[in-house]
Amino acid sequence: MSSDKKTIIAFDLYGTLLSTDSIAKELSNHFGDDKAKNLAALWRRYQLEYTWRLNSMSIYKDFSSVTRASLTHALAESHLSLPSTAIDSLMRAYDSLDLNPDAAPGLISLQSSTAIDAYIFSNGSPAMLKASVTKSLSLAQFQGIFQDIVSVEEVKVYKPHPKAYHHLAGRVGRGDLESIWLVSSNPFDIVGARAAGLKAAWVDRQSLGWIDGLGELVGGKGPTVVVRGVDEAVKEIRRQAGDL
Repeated sequence: MSSDKKTIIAFDLYGTLLSTDSIAKELSNHFGDDKAKNLAALWRRYQLEYTWRLNSMSIYKDFSSVTRASLTHALAESHLSLPSTAIDSLMRAYDSLDLNPDAAPGLISLQSSTAIDAYIFSNGSPAMLKASVTKSLSLAQFQGIFQDIVSVEEVKVYKPHPKAYHHLAGRVGRGDLESIWLVSSNPFDIVGARAAGLKAAWVDRQSLGWIDGLGELVGGKGPTVVVRGVDEAVKEIRRQAGDL
């Protein structure tokens, strides 16, 4: 099948393919399991919040800087502290997060696909993304599946800014945004992609159902499909593409 007729799947990386919760293992070396789990969640919360606040101010700072700043914020709010050497170590650990268990079967199934081109599309900086794809042992084995890695740093805005999704379309060579699927576990990313004109599969690992109210405010822009894991997302997209 010619590449211009293939279906595009753009996988969000952090939270979707890679588990941001898995950094808790590194944090537990400093604070114990319970505090580490709470700190990991707070770190992720501020990591995302900082990107949205930066977008609102029309300011761009690279994702590595955002990630470090959000960690120090989470530590301070939790009345905890770490020396700079430990923070450096945690930042390196962020480059080797574990693959979510449901992601591996989905990526394996793409190895036999003739109708899908897969990409990684992320807020991460190019250096962070390259490191994650090569240093995460559970993800590195699949790096040959991806046609390319697309970072928002190239346009210096974060998702869900529409410019980020149009940049993705340009990088994959598609003027028809409806031929591109985003697979993400992040509701803000799903709404952003749908508002920009992409199809989107939301990974609902907690089986909460779609409860994000922002989609309704912007014209009913909820997910195209709701799935339990990356594997289900790939299966459904392949089915719709006639690739099963």
